[in-house]
Amino acid sequence: MKYKVTLNGKTYEVEVEAGKAMLLDEYEAFAPAPAAPAAPATAPAAPATAAAPAAVSLAAGEPVPAPMPGVILKLLVKQGDAVKEGDTIAILEAMKMENEIAAPKAGTVAQIVCKVGDKVDTGAALVVLA
Repeated sequence: MKYKVTLNGKTYEVEVEAGKAMLLDEYEAFAPAPAAPAAPATAPAAPATAAAPAAVSLAAGEPVPAPMPGVILKLLVKQGDAVKEGDTIAILEAMKMENEIAAPKAGTVAQIVCKVGDKVDTGAALVVLA
């Protein structure tokens, strides 16, 4: 098998056969020429109202954050439910694994911020505990 490997600005063509590697060729790597700057757009700018999504206001209490990015598969609590520390409140799918999200403390579910099927980022509030 032949491979091209670039290291420190030099490109090496290497052939690997039956556990042995042999250098076939060596040459200077080159960077492609920078693209010409784009012409300024003449279209009007997008309205500011569509630029950013509306932020969700959280109820008073402690938000339970998503520990990783993923998709909410199940919500196991509803608003007003009492939870104990360590109770599973949601199932988050990340990298084809189902992760149980536990309550960090005992309390009452003051607000459910997400819904089943939502894609969430790391740190996004899932529920708020009062």
